[in-house]
Amino acid sequence: MTATDTDIAVVGAGIVGVACALQLARQGRRVLLIDRQAPGHGASYGNAGHLATEQVFPIADLSILKRLPAMLLDPMGPLRLDWKYLPRALPWFTRLLLNLRPAPFQRSVAGIRALNENSLGAWQRLLASIDRSPLLKEDGSLLVFERHESRQALAALRARMQAQGVPVDLWSAEAVSEAAPQLSPSILGGLFFPRTGHFLDPYHVVCEMFSAAKAGGVRFLRAEVSGGRVHGQGVSLASDQGPLEASQVLISAGAHSAKLTATLTGRRVPLDTERGYHLMLPAEQQRLPFAVTSLERKFIMTPMADGLRLAGTVEFAGLEAPPSMQRAWQLHRLSKGLFRRELDAEGATPWMGFRPSLPDSLPVIDRVADGKVLLAFGHQHLGLTQAAVTAEWMGRLVNGEDCPQISAYRLSRF
Repeated sequence: MTATDTDIAVVGAGIVGVACALQLARQGRRVLLIDRQAPGHGASYGNAGHLATEQVFPIADLSILKRLPAMLLDPMGPLRLDWKYLPRALPWFTRLLLNLRPAPFQRSVAGIRALNENSLGAWQRLLASIDRSPLLKEDGSLLVFERHESRQALAALRARMQAQGVPVDLWSAEAVSEAAPQLSPSILGGLFFPRTGHFLDPYHVVCEMFSAAKAGGVRFLRAEVSGGRVHGQGVSLASDQGPLEASQVLISAGAHSAKLTATLTGRRVPLDTERGYHLMLPAEQQRLPFAVTSLERKFIMTPMADGLRLAGTVEFAGLEAPPSMQRAWQLHRLSKGLFRRELDAEGATPWMGFRPSLPDSLPVIDRVADGKVLLAFGHQHLGLTQAAVTAEWMGRLVNGEDCPQISAYRLSRF
């Protein structure tokens, strides 16, 4: 395909890439969307489905130092670092620790908050534009606790969130029981986040967006991009389906974005992977009214059209190690005691996907190489939450508009 056929080649058909392709096509660009899988079959397929606008803090704080032995030794822990992967992960974790110093930590919080504060409105606009608003349930989410000794930690978290402008309500045990009567009476209360929500089927959301993008002229090519170069007329990409030409390329390939970014820009990006797991329980569609997270057990349960999705475990083991599906089944064991009646795991299906993560917990959203290379990746576990607002900001970048919002997400910070 020649540059005259394609204004922008979008590499990566996850939720961020598809949202950007749709936005750019609506701005009159001829868009080619490229992925080695069908749209939505990467991390977007199996995420927790939670519109996590309340999660404004980085993926780790200084307590990670105390947890490091458990991360290495407990294969079923909520945060695991495979000891065989440690030598490759060490530079990334060193950067992570450096970003926990007060000034960079506050920059990360401000960057996450800026995206999250705009995320709900952006999703409302995007879904309304494709006539699919009911796919998002704007009914809030709940963080529950079970131990009396957790009250202090819960109060501290509430204060930190209020300081960041996150809407949060303190719920008593009675309020939890009234709203979610199937939860265990052992739950002592929790924090309710009214400006959050959940998607009934994250994969279906990508499919509906992709259908709208195709109707708007976006073409899709199933291919694996292996490299490329920037030249005077645009960008040449090498793929297993032959060479591809475009005036611009948008790299939005999630955990697989670093190599192509380095090839086209000469900049190494410290991108690593949070391997996330879920367990889907098809017999449990009606158990919860909204997403519920356990403070002590550190996982989330999201009601969806096809069942209840248990998710939240994080593993650092790279892109090549085989999945450890026992981590997915561990989520069912973690749920025991949270309900009046144990969750039914009949027909349950486990899943693992790669979340792209940078050591400052911020994505890269940028326009480089004289505008020929666009970047939108590294959203860690907030890709679903931040996809729609990322697409809006990318649209402004492509139009050459002043976009001061993206200063915190530029590639040059590395």
